[in-house]
Amino acid sequence: MTTAIIIAGGSGARMRQDIPKQFINVYDKPVLIYTLEGFQEHPQIDAIEVVCLDGWREVLLAYAKQFNITKLKWVVPGGDSGQESIRNGVYNLEGKCADDDIVIIHDGIRPLVNEAVLTDVIIKARQYGNAVTSLPYNEQIFVADDEISTVQYIPRETLRRVSTPQAYRFGKLLWAYRKAFAEGIGIHGSSYTNTMMVELGERLYFAAGSDKNIKLTTKDDLEMFKAYLKSEKDNWLK
Repeated sequence: MTTAIIIAGGSGARMRQDIPKQFINVYDKPVLIYTLEGFQEHPQIDAIEVVCLDGWREVLLAYAKQFNITKLKWVVPGGDSGQESIRNGVYNLEGKCADDDIVIIHDGIRPLVNEAVLTDVIIKARQYGNAVTSLPYNEQIFVADDEISTVQYIPRETLRRVSTPQAYRFGKLLWAYRKAFAEGIGIHGSSYTNTMMVELGERLYFAAGSDKNIKLTTKDDLEMFKAYLKSEKDNWLK
């Protein structure tokens, strides 16, 4: 069994809109539904769980019914931080997922995840026990020596940009969140599942990524998302 945990518990303050960014409508469809459709349509995804912002559960369920997201099985409340939200989602799957089941974690505001990326993260997780979506880093990175200069760079061949989707065997994921929250490891600030796993001593394995798999954080990101959708429509019309 392969289950997706979609994290949609954020308030979206940086977007500066009246509603959370995951529920903003783009061409008459909420951002979160675009995300869910990617998992709904993938043949290897068996079930979807959404970690939802408090007060928006019924809205989500109504949209899921409207757009035929039949794989949505559970909606759980978010936490006070990203890691608390993911933890809530993981804990809710206890008794529902077997230790060897694959659980994918994905940001609800990354609506352009495609089938190839999802397929590869599932394949790699089954092979190695985990997989994190990644891309090479194509810019030069320098280390600041002071406020105005540098004498050191990091070879870009040694770097990878990592995002979601990420996939883990459920037994390891459950163990990791119990240990992390019991001992305060990898759960603070901008920590995520992947960084927490590394702090717990785990080796992570790279899976394929896509430059289109953008995270909608600002208004500029939203305009880019609209442009991608328009481009896909134009290609289809040709």
